[in-house]
Amino acid sequence: MLLNSRYAWGRIVITLGLALALRIAPLPGDWGFLNPDWVLLSLIYWSLAVPERVGIFHAWSFGLLTDVLLGRLLGQYALAYSLVIYLCLKLHKRLRLYPLIQQALFIFFCLLLSQLLLFFIKNAQHPAQLHATFWLPVLSGTLAWPLVYTTLRFVRLAKRVK
Repeated sequence: MLLNSRYAWGRIVITLGLALALRIAPLPGDWGFLNPDWVLLSLIYWSLAVPERVGIFHAWSFGLLTDVLLGRLLGQYALAYSLVIYLCLKLHKRLRLYPLIQQALFIFFCLLLSQLLLFFIKNAQHPAQLHATFWLPVLSGTLAWPLVYTTLRFVRLAKRVK
């Protein structure tokens, strides 16, 4: 059991590490604004699938890593991720029963909440204008949710992460 536990935690960390790599991966041309928040999507999946393993501390930690990787104000992604994961943990028993389309609607609101919080933090530093491209990661993340869900579910079930 302990051996399975270590390997399971390693697989979770590897998938979150790959999500960090995807988060900073440049997209060709002017497509960079469409890059969804892969880290948040992965954290949401793991907090819904195994809430006893992935929680607010992990969201805070990977949020700080995202802040460092993106060169943003230290703590803004950590705060946004922690708030979203708190909501996911509070509702995980219900959300696991919903079909993928209804989950995608919840993911839309989670990503929207995260983007709004990031905008307010950025606006508190210095007045910022809101562009239409600021909201596109919310839409692309919502559309990417079925891919994230099926991929991470395959990793969890194929490797027996419990």
